[in-house]
Amino acid sequence: MREFGYQRASDVAEAVALLGADPDARYLGGGTNLVDLMKTGVERPGRLVDVGDLPLGRIEEAPDGGLRIGATVANSDLAAHPGVRRRYPVLAQAVLAGASGQLRNMATVGGNLLQRTRCGYFTDTAGPCNKRAPGSGCPAVAGHHHNHAILGASEHCVATHPSDMAVALTALDAVVAYETAEGPGELPVAELYLPVGETPHLETALPAGALITGVGVAPPPAAVASRYRKVRERASYAFAIGSVAAVLGVEDGHVRDVRLALGAVASRPWRARAAERALTGRPATPDAFAAAADAELSAARPLTGNAYKVALMRNLIVAVLTELAEEAAR
Repeated sequence: MREFGYQRASDVAEAVALLGADPDARYLGGGTNLVDLMKTGVERPGRLVDVGDLPLGRIEEAPDGGLRIGATVANSDLAAHPGVRRRYPVLAQAVLAGASGQLRNMATVGGNLLQRTRCGYFTDTAGPCNKRAPGSGCPAVAGHHHNHAILGASEHCVATHPSDMAVALTALDAVVAYETAEGPGELPVAELYLPVGETPHLETALPAGALITGVGVAPPPAAVASRYRKVRERASYAFAIGSVAAVLGVEDGHVRDVRLALGAVASRPWRARAAERALTGRPATPDAFAAAADAELSAARPLTGNAYKVALMRNLIVAVLTELAEEAAR
């Protein structure tokens, strides 16, 4: 590991100023992803700016009735919060599906959103990777890509984003708040991550040096249910091979409100807009859910080793929406 400096920030302004004065610095929250990448040599910061003591560790009611979640809230605290469990079960379920209890105790909300891909080629510094070394190539396209992207990928990168939390927040239309030297800003989570295109090393739309300060979640619409379902290759701690975050409102047997986000299928949480359009106003039936899933997955471009994900995601979408519709009918 490269030697690095360390400084603990006392407030948000100081943290932003410290990073602005040193382009070789990185923010440090729980460190569950960054420190691992430093050990492998993928990340080589010259300085860490510790933001763990900043006053960003609370979950508060927002004026509109939603929630504001501080960036340094631990994942375990987020999942256990009564308001999150009661009003946003999709978010609590997603957090509990990610990592182990020990990691959730350390990992922070802001860090979870900014975690980097677990693609084996990305973490192997002995080989090429466009995300790690722009222009070097993407060996996953012709290599091992069992758990790689089927939507929104390009010849330059087929890696997937690993966050469960980000998938749920995308379905909830959450908004990320951040601070820069020029002042505060906001980005919808659905717009936080950049399309992979020809520049997979450019991962987010955050301004340079921006510090995430929190996440805002609007109050859930009346009479909606939500759920997160994750498929993984073992029951214990593992990253998804496919996941669905669904928010569904049904009235008189028809879909009144639906929001869907898919995980482990793209370089970012995938908002299933085509499926949402196909479902709104339609009967809340398995056949309609299957047609909506097909509308979304018609854009899939799987590789040889991950074509199974198309059927997997179709079945997952139908199963989760059917369960929510049956709950609404009781």
